[in-house]
Amino acid sequence: MAMNPLGSMPAEEFLLYYWQKRPLLVRGAWKKFKPPIDGDELAGLSLEDEVESRLVIGPEHIVEFGPFSADRFNHLPNKQWTLLVQAVNLWVPEVHTMLDEFCFLPRWRIDDVMVSYASKGGGVGPHYDDYDVFLLQGKGQRRWQIGAGECEPNTPLIDHQDLKILADFQPDQELTLNEGDMLYLPPRWAHNGIALDECITFSIGCRAPSVGEMLDDLATEIIARGEQKFLRDPPLAPPKDSDEILLNYISEVKTLLLSVLNDDTLLAEWFAQYMTQPKYPHLIELTHEIRKATIKIPLANDNTTTKYQARTYRNAEMVEDREVDY
Repeated sequence: MAMNPLGSMPAEEFLLYYWQKRPLLVRGAWKKFKPPIDGDELAGLSLEDEVESRLVIGPEHIVEFGPFSADRFNHLPNKQWTLLVQAVNLWVPEVHTMLDEFCFLPRWRIDDVMVSYASKGGGVGPHYDDYDVFLLQGKGQRRWQIGAGECEPNTPLIDHQDLKILADFQPDQELTLNEGDMLYLPPRWAHNGIALDECITFSIGCRAPSVGEMLDDLATEIIARGEQKFLRDPPLAPPKDSDEILLNYISEVKTLLLSVLNDDTLLAEWFAQYMTQPKYPHLIELTHEIRKATIKIPLANDNTTTKYQARTYRNAEMVEDREVDY
């Protein structure tokens, strides 16, 4: 097997013109592709308590969450159902090695490989993801309908308890992916995949934490360091209304928070730690997941230094700290 996720396109061209800008279809990204896991093996994974899995069934997209019993798969309809298993790369070494082919991206940006098995007509409905995703077709064929651009945060969704399905999806183009073809989609790009026959798809997704998630974790880190700053009053005068919060207080709060965010060393250390957190920290003894990243922090703040502190983080812990030349 030989894989070239970008085909003949240089990585620089992809990153400049496509990455987080527009979709890209690569025919024959993986020549003579033989999926490293089949439908039965995927179903077997979904029986395990430690593995995150879902079934999406029928035109109503009814969702069931694993772990499943083996008997469940004997009572599924003949068509229009999909099994999705998250982070298969943590359980199947051959799937993990697929990530080596995406070396044109920072490794710490890649989250996991989700694998889906679908019967004819199976899918999860038109939707968008908040992260970049590469959709590699394994067995069978899948038809992808793709929207014209990024969805807005207030894009209407149908009333569904478990899935974010678009209420008014208007496809701009349709593509049929064969075995070994791959489709790249930027964040928030509407798409709808429908299996044309028995179908396996590998979804290589990137980590894209929300602002709220990052601020929550950063606040925990600041508290842990004990380096807290406290709010002080702006210049005061006797208030006309003692219940009113004057806007100069909001300005003071903003200044205080920005003073924390302006600490590049703090942010660098926290971000490297944050982005190397294992996907399932409580399962690390089973998955043996290793996430690592290195960050170089200037030893001076005047932009004249050529000396840096290179800090390597592994699974959210610093494992190496050394001084290096730029």
